[in-house]
Amino acid sequence: MAELRTSFPNIYLASKSYINARGEVRLGQSGIGWKPATDQDIQTVKASKINGISAETGLLVIQSAEIQQIIWQRVGRMYGIRIVLKNGTNHRLDGFDRDVYDDLKEAIGKYFHGITLENRELNVKGYNWGKAEFEGTNLVFRTENKPTFDLPLETVANTNLVGKSEVSIELQSAPEIAGKKRKNQFDELVEIRFYVPGVVAKDMTNKDSGGSDQEQEQSETSAAQVFYETVKSKADLGQISGKSIVNFSEVLCLTPRGRYNIDMYPKFLRLRGKTYDYKIMYEHVLKLFLVTKPDEMHVLFVINLSPPIRQGQTRYPFLVFQFLRDEEKEVVLNLDSETIKDKYDNQIMKRYEEPLYKTISELFKVFVAKKPIVPDTYRTIHGAQGAKCSLKANEGILYPLNRGILFVPKPAQFVAYSEINSVVFSRVGSGSASSGRTFDIVINSHTGTDIQFSSFNREEFDGLFNYLKEKNVKVLSDISEKATVSYAETDQSSDGEGSARGAQDSDEDESSVDEDFVAGSESDVPEEYNEDYSSENDE
Repeated sequence: MAELRTSFPNIYLASKSYINARGEVRLGQSGIGWKPATDQDIQTVKASKINGISAETGLLVIQSAEIQQIIWQRVGRMYGIRIVLKNGTNHRLDGFDRDVYDDLKEAIGKYFHGITLENRELNVKGYNWGKAEFEGTNLVFRTENKPTFDLPLETVANTNLVGKSEVSIELQSAPEIAGKKRKNQFDELVEIRFYVPGVVAKDMTNKDSGGSDQEQEQSETSAAQVFYETVKSKADLGQISGKSIVNFSEVLCLTPRGRYNIDMYPKFLRLRGKTYDYKIMYEHVLKLFLVTKPDEMHVLFVINLSPPIRQGQTRYPFLVFQFLRDEEKEVVLNLDSETIKDKYDNQIMKRYEEPLYKTISELFKVFVAKKPIVPDTYRTIHGAQGAKCSLKANEGILYPLNRGILFVPKPAQFVAYSEINSVVFSRVGSGSASSGRTFDIVINSHTGTDIQFSSFNREEFDGLFNYLKEKNVKVLSDISEKATVSYAETDQSSDGEGSARGAQDSDEDESSVDEDFVAGSESDVPEEYNEDYSSENDE
């Protein structure tokens, strides 16, 4: 005899953000199942890589013995249920009509012993002061003992402790939709900040041990620190399973400024600083650059990221690391010979004994599967790979490369030649002695955005101008521009000068010395300031 089942059509799978797959939900004695409606829905859920989804059929099967709790609540698509499993995993199904609540509650009570459908009412009053609780892999924020919102921690990209009482949580970016412009992409939440005041005991079991005040202070830590560590562990950002392949300690980073530890894993790298901690997937690396500074003592290794990392409101699409050119360090990878041969095709070595920048660039080349871009033929008058200049108030170095222009260290910029409409060299023919020693360039892009680099050494003009011209970049210069004046302007200026000269002459006439005046002579008309002056009223 076939198993009795209750089904609900046109239900969306919402276990992962930004998925639009519809199917049918079936409840029975064995558990809960969701079946995609169309072939396109099958392909969508297969690509989502959700735990529990069959790689062959796209079916979601949840055994009744795995279910711990089923919650009914209002969602964006009408009503939905959240299925909480005993291992902490959550699955979401949206699109239920309000009228099916009674039927769904009856089916759950009939098929699953000891489990009832919990009706969760949300608090939508807009309060922002409440209590944060961790339920499995979800962060639930409650106000007035009612949930206001919940945050799936698997969507967390990064978290940082900002100050003593503030924790920021950065969320993963929405996937870009092929064929759609940026303005038609998803609107998305990118960051949430929590203010977590107060302190908590490190060991709650010793809370009433009666120790000294100093011991109690040492046994306490800030509540924000505990909240931060909990988010890291729940979101799998802290103790990452498996050993890292290699670790580099205290690497100097110019952008963003600070020293970071770099831990490299097979599919991602971890960037750990004193305040910020990042997990960067290798697939998010767009370009790698390796350039030498003009002092010939330091080497810059630049990583271009998309999406960029963030520190507060500031985005950093480029990471700029600086190394001493002659600094050598022995590096041993945590890989055996078989793994190096089978997985990496002997492209990396077990042991490195060479300058540190070479070791890091070679490892990134293999793990990221992108070759670092290096300067080709351009050289300054002093033989350097880049020319010193300024971007707004920031001094830096401009590197003309084979396919674009790179400016480092801050703010790092890369402009491909294919994006440039023209490059204008300005202040080249300036007459003043001070400004004649330097010149500026303005890059006009096809999008209408202009970038101005200033304070180039005047002697770099010929080399930079000719190099860009060789790369088929449209270059313009004001060195041949001359000031031209029309006849009408000449007449107007002449008239203006004549009238001005006439006014000046009249002023000179008015202020000229009176030849008839003789100092000390008696005046025919007595003045009020004369001592001998007397009026009729005085009489």
